[in-house]
Amino acid sequence: MSFTPELIAELEVLALFNLDSSQEGIKIHANASPTLVAAAKRLHDKQLTDQPDGGYLTSLGHDAVESVQLLLNVLKSPQPA
Repeated sequence: MSFTPELIAELEVLALFNLDSSQEGIKIHANASPTLVAAAKRLHDKQLTDQPDGGYLTSLGHDAVESVQLLLNVLKSPQPA
């Protein structure tokens, strides 16, 4: 499986969520980039969020964001020489 531009956009949207508060959602405004608007809609279609413009994470979405954050932390951590 390769990372398509669509999947990367979905990962970028998921990375916007703050897992420190289950009461904090996101809003992708209609004037945001068409790529992010479409990614937010796809995440809703996949039942990761409760609204097509972001909203709150579902249980599955919460698990996905945990994975995204773990991956970002691994890839951003300094590597031994």
